[in-house]
Amino acid sequence: MRAVFFGTPEIAVPSLRALAQIADVVAAVCQPDRPAGRGLKLHAPAVKLAASELGIAVVQPTKIRTPEFLAWLTEQGADIAVVLAYGRILPGPVLAAPQQGCLNLHASILPRYRGAAPINWAIVRGESETGMSLMQMDEGLDTGPVFTVRRLPIEEDETAGDLSVRLGALAADIVRDDVPHVVRREIRAVPQDHAAATLAPLLEKEQGRIDWQKSAAEVHNHVRGMTPWPSAFTSSGGKLLKVLATRRSTLTSASQPPGTILTADTSGVLVACGDGVLELLRAQVEGKKPLEARELVAGRTLTRGARLG
Repeated sequence: MRAVFFGTPEIAVPSLRALAQIADVVAAVCQPDRPAGRGLKLHAPAVKLAASELGIAVVQPTKIRTPEFLAWLTEQGADIAVVLAYGRILPGPVLAAPQQGCLNLHASILPRYRGAAPINWAIVRGESETGMSLMQMDEGLDTGPVFTVRRLPIEEDETAGDLSVRLGALAADIVRDDVPHVVRREIRAVPQDHAAATLAPLLEKEQGRIDWQKSAAEVHNHVRGMTPWPSAFTSSGGKLLKVLATRRSTLTSASQPPGTILTADTSGVLVACGDGVLELLRAQVEGKKPLEARELVAGRTLTRGARLG
């Protein structure tokens, strides 16, 4: 079968490799190179690098709602397009260009967490399970009928970055095992229960701000869900402090106001929350390198009695 792959970041790479094992991938479509780092040099997306390594043609349109892009896609004569984290909404004519349309791999148990950041929001909201759904794309926001769902437990201290790696591998399994059956029409798509849908909107930097009034469990979930981007943050001594790793403490209550550092010594850093206590494991002061908690204590960045936030 002939296929076109749409995807951009690292999570999509295993699926591209899997698709290349079962199909003739005539092209990979990804976002344009973007400036990154201190020097703002152009960096190629992960899918572009992987496609080049596999000898697959790469297309990086700045716009996809154009007659030129639609004509190019139609000329490929693809049976299907497989989409994972491409980063743009595909218009109706593009969805209809491949003979059997476009299949989307969405990182949630649909209809829950439709939208741009399902991995992050599942963790932030304290879910213990997520998964990867293979669906037929329509013009709605992740509203198409679903062919298959595979589930995955979320570990207690797992970050969004960690979970995305495991979900990327799960998506590749679906491509290898299920996509051929979908193309042969051996798996039937089931309409979603739209009444049960929840949303996972695009993340913004300000959403990383920690609210210490929340419970220790909620703050811990927030830190995990915002890692690695946009990063959970608070303030310490008038400076921005990125909180990179935390752990729920065995202490269940604190007499100090939320955000107060209860302990700051070689044993660790404990912070009072609205309900319970959180252990701060790793953080980064604005403009500095990331440090372990004991290093921040040694440098007197974090001191007992100080108030975060």
